[in-house]
Order: sequence, then structure tokens, then C-alpha cells
Amino acid sequence: MTEPNSPTARGGRASRWCAWRAGRCATPPTSGTSADSPPTARSSSSTPGAPGRAPSPPTPARTAATGRSATSEALRARLGLERIDLLGHSAGGNLATLYAAAHPGRIRSLVLVTSAGRALGVTTTDEEWDAAAEVFADRHWYPEARAALDAIGPDAPLSRVHAIAAPFSYGRWDAAAREHAAAADRRTRWEAAGAHHGEGAYDPAATRRALAALTAPVLVLAGEYDAGPTPAKAAEAAALFPHAELLVQAGAGHHPWADDPDAFVRAVAAFLDPAVRTVAVDGVRLACRLAGPEDAPPVVLVHGRGENGTTWAEVAADLAADHRVYALDLRGHGLSDRPGGYGFDAFRDELGGFLKALGLTGATVVARSMGAAAAYLLARDEPGLVGRLVLEGPPVFFPLDPPRPVAERPEGPLDFDWEIVPATDARLNDPDPDRRDRLASITAPTLVLAGGPTSHVPQERLSWPADRIPGARLVTVDAGHLFHTDRPTEFLSLIR
Repeated sequence: MTEPNSPTARGGRASRWCAWRAGRCATPPTSGTSADSPPTARSSSSTPGAPGRAPSPPTPARTAATGRSATSEALRARLGLERIDLLGHSAGGNLATLYAAAHPGRIRSLVLVTSAGRALGVTTTDEEWDAAAEVFADRHWYPEARAALDAIGPDAPLSRVHAIAAPFSYGRWDAAAREHAAAADRRTRWEAAGAHHGEGAYDPAATRRALAALTAPVLVLAGEYDAGPTPAKAAEAAALFPHAELLVQAGAGHHPWADDPDAFVRAVAAFLDPAVRTVAVDGVRLACRLAGPEDAPPVVLVHGRGENGTTWAEVAADLAADHRVYALDLRGHGLSDRPGGYGFDAFRDELGGFLKALGLTGATVVARSMGAAAAYLLARDEPGLVGRLVLEGPPVFFPLDPPRPVAERPEGPLDFDWEIVPATDARLNDPDPDRRDRLASITAPTLVLAGGPTSHVPQERLSWPADRIPGARLVTVDAGHLFHTDRPTEFLSLIR
């Protein structure tokens, strides 16, 4: 017996939505992108051939795809670009995939954002979409939206389907999401839908074979709440590329840049920057900037509160002459994830996880301020991990007198999660005494750098770790708290 709310009982009405999302229906042919894709998205397509096999007969849809590929390739040539970074969203991801299969040598990097996988043969069934959409069942809008979705008839215009299904495409169906959906509807040429992704547009087996030649890195970015593709389906697609990584943006739907622009930009910017590498530590994605020969002795640079790895730019450039440099962004900073749970113990643990994940046991760790506290706690608790330790202006965990008042968040965007400030201030005002004890367990040769009277760190406190870490050396330079940036030459002469 058929379930009352099953796709069969609904006469296949959900299939129309699933088909639209899976990429059977097109967006404006002049752009080659999904109509509501990020502004930087470009996607192209072709039908790759398979060596030793006769190509399947062309169809109107495949001919259209080939035309887009030729147009995009002509544009690349006209711009004089040897290789390109290609980003495709949703149905545009199919076209980007086909372009990469046809022109693998022209791709520097490929980003597929909540991309339908029809070009690879990865599709979503009605049952899978229904099950995934249940994640919204506790939202106040769900009953009405679900009823409207189930009532879609087989002849409903795609513009109507889009409007009904829009709430299921966002992590939050709020005013911003509604405006984004309305703007997408205004930009889309619905009369062109279906003309470019119809039956016969894709040959998944041939595409997968052709992608074996793709040496460029691929980022498959999925939304946690997206029903098409779900993160599981996105993982299937990622596995079909030779060099792909999967990233699931928390709290996002089918339009992750609309749900959380900062998180989306951080993830894509980190991937596109060839000098940046990301490492997952206990589910938190940490970014680091790399420099120097891969086989050189490693040095890890750890920033202070509110900073990121770029604070070490001048120091890193000098050290890279004879070191492999890893300038880390701690959680909540720079290009790394912002998961909450901030505190010195969390920073310590993820620094240790970072060293282990990259096989950097025994590396030199140069850390400042908040990062220096994480570094010496790690060297104390896991002494075998750190080979040599440099601490620039580290906090020492005595209660602040007077305590820091509640800080007011500055206006405008920040390059770090503001929640770090109250979380760490609370721990500095009333610290756990254990954090200043057992420093004799540190076995790494240690240099403590004090910035003198112009630094906000109480200078008399810095003798505490220097006196208790075996063999530690304390050097005071009247350079303030930003010794490494204000006096880089002197800083480098001391740490080398």
C-alpha cells in the first residue's frame, strides 16, 4: 500500500522540485551560472569524450552544453588566463564539472558549492529529499510550507515551484533569506528552464573517466541543512575527484553565502589561497599559512587574541629562508572556524592537535600573548610535542588587579569572533591556579620575551615562568607588546 504522503501518492509532485534542484532545469544561458549563485561564480560545460569509445549521439541539451563550454573556453583565452579558479553553484556546478572534465589542464582550482551531482551520476531521490527536509520540522513555517510543497501539481510553473520550496533552501527562513529568494526569482529566466539540462545532457561515466586527468584541488562545499545535495551526497561526489575535500558549512542550506557570508568567504578564501592549508582538529577547521622549503626544520607561529597568522608576515618571510613556517589561525580567528567554546584550554588542545595532525612533533613553537599561554600549557602537559619554545609577552595566570571590566564590542566587522574577548577576560580575571603551576614539566628550551614598561602585560609576572621552566631565559626589550612587528629585526635576532 502506498503511504499517503509518499512521492507516489503525491503523483510525483515532489519530483518536479527534485528535478529542478538536481540541475535538469537551467538558469540564464548568458551567464552559465545558477541565477542565485555567488557573484564570483563562473561555470562552463562540455561533454567529454571517452578514449576508445564512440561518443553517444548528441542531444539538444548536450549540444547546448558543448556551446557553453566553447564560450567559456573562448572567454578564458580572450582574457589571457593560462589557468582559472572555477566556482559553480547548484546546477552551475554540473557545468563547472563538465568544463573541468573537458579542460583539466586549464583548472587551477575548482569549487563546487551545494552542487547538484548529475554530471557525475550522483542524484537525489524524492524519498531522500523528503527525509532531509524533515530537519526543518520544528520550524514555525514548516507545516504551511510542507503542505504547499506536497500540493504542487505536475504542471506548476517552475517559478511557482521555486517560490514554494524556497524556505527549504536556507538555514534560516528570515527576512534576509526571503529577499535573497525574491531577488533570485527576479533574475532567473524561467522560460529558458529545461533547455540546457534536459535529457541526454550528461554522460556521467565519461565525465568520471575524464576527471581522472584533473590534478587541480577541488573543494566540495555542502550546507548542513541542504536537502539536495545533502552532505552525504556531496561526499559521494567529492569521492569521484582525484584531489577533493569536503567541507560542510554548519547551519547553512542551499545558499551558504546567504546564510552566513563570513563563514562562506573564510572557507572559500582559505581554499583558493595556495599559501593556506586547512587542517581539521576535533571537527574544527584550522587555517595556516605556509612558507619555506617543505623539508626544512618546522617552526609554528601562534598569534595573540584578535589577530591571525598574518601578524607574523615579516617574521615568517625571514624564517622561511631556512625553515618550513606554519602561521596558524586559532579557532575563532582569521580563516579558521568560529565554533565557540573559547578558552586557553581549548586553544592548547587544538594547538596540540594541529602539531599531531601535520606530524610536527618536536617543532619550534613561537607564540605571543594569548597564543603563548596556549603554547606553554601544551609544552607543560605534553612536553614531547614541542622542541623549542619562544614566548612573547605571555599572560601569567594570577588574578588581574584591578579586574578587566566587561569590554564593549567595537562597531563594524571583525576578523575574529568577539566572544573570544569576554571568554578569555573571565579566565584572566579569575584564573585557575593550576595554569601557573607545574611549569617545571616543560622540557623544551624556552625563551621568554618581555616588552618592558610600555607593554600592558605586568612585567614583574614574567619572571614567574622564566624562573620555573628549567633552563628558561628571560629577555626584556623596551618594545611594548608588539615586539615582533615593531622591532622585527631585533626579534628575529633573539629567536634564531
